[in-house]
Amino acid sequence: MAIKQPETLNPFAEAVAQFDAAAERLKLSPELRAILRAPKRELTVNFPVRMDDGRVEMFTGYRVQHNINRGPAKGGIRYDANVSIDEVRALAMWMTWKCAVVNIPFGGAKGGVIVDPRQLSRGELERLTRRYATEIAGVIGPESDIPAPDVNTNPQIMAWIMDTYSMHKGYSVPAVVTGKPLSIGGSEGRMEATGRGVYVVTREACKALGIEMKGASVVVQGFGNVGSVTARLMHEAGCRVIALSDVYGAIHNPDGIDVKLALRFVQEHGTLKGLPGATPIDGKEALELPCDILIPAATEGQITEQNAHRIKAKLVVEAANGPTTTEADAILHARGIAVIPDILANAGGVTVSYFEWVQDLQHFFWAEDEINLRLESVMTRSFAAVQAKRDLENCDYRLAAYLLAVARVAEATQVRGIYP
Repeated sequence: MAIKQPETLNPFAEAVAQFDAAAERLKLSPELRAILRAPKRELTVNFPVRMDDGRVEMFTGYRVQHNINRGPAKGGIRYDANVSIDEVRALAMWMTWKCAVVNIPFGGAKGGVIVDPRQLSRGELERLTRRYATEIAGVIGPESDIPAPDVNTNPQIMAWIMDTYSMHKGYSVPAVVTGKPLSIGGSEGRMEATGRGVYVVTREACKALGIEMKGASVVVQGFGNVGSVTARLMHEAGCRVIALSDVYGAIHNPDGIDVKLALRFVQEHGTLKGLPGATPIDGKEALELPCDILIPAATEGQITEQNAHRIKAKLVVEAANGPTTTEADAILHARGIAVIPDILANAGGVTVSYFEWVQDLQHFFWAEDEINLRLESVMTRSFAAVQAKRDLENCDYRLAAYLLAVARVAEATQVRGIYP
């Protein structure tokens, strides 16, 4: 049964529109389109958590598995006040295509809890996490669905989920989640994986488009785990990072920001605001600065029909999930601005999550340099495949990536057939 799309645009409508464009080009049958358009399983849980003052509050969480025809479902868990079922559906679908475009044997899933974790004490956060893990324990597992960190979640939260799941099983199950601390089966290189993958794809895109990396002006929107790692690697490659932003605003220096100084400043002050040698500007203004490379690394829906005409970058690399709307995509394409889509650009995280899962199952761990070499190989090979598809089909990078990913999932779905 097809899922009815709401009249107003939302992340899931965006995800379905992107899928439909690829399905049309691939000439998929109506039946196959219906199967791939709808999530396989959606779990909504409402659960109580006892707060520090003795009150009991109710919270709502989700876990959505979009498709598992190429392997176990894989996808992060986010804690955010704006989490919605449509957002989680969209993120699960994007995970399906992301795993397929880098050709790792996972399907797509995503989870979330409607909560502002900054309002919780550590004890409240742990109790919420363990209760949520208990509620979804029936659908997650090393062979079925492997969660990971996402917005406002981290290795400690993954450790609590792993421990809760293990307590139910009666033995340790490290492979139930990825992004864990190293002490309980985490992988070297995992924390930097997404940002490193963004850097590798940006480098390869610059080669393909004739953009000289050394001295290139770069704007990074979002200075969390992904954006900060990407900015540091771009800075180390000789790029001129002219603007950075976080939830409190943005900073700008046309001569370049010292990213290592910015990292230290954020560690000490919790924000980029007030960084010496940089001018504060509005966060939205940062997106519209003249630059060679724009890297949105915050949340979805940042480049829209309203501001796409004012984007002045030569290349946009989507470190965040879904930062560009369908209408904005068309505008950027018409203006000759190349966009490297999220399902390729930020797939470094899920790639090293796959490495972590494999290491946990084998009880055999690799060194960080080996992890980084394997990641480099996967991301370089995946970009080359998307570039070749783009050249062959004479289309933009997003459609090329979707054509590759959707075709792989469609083939697996057809080969497996419909049970019973």
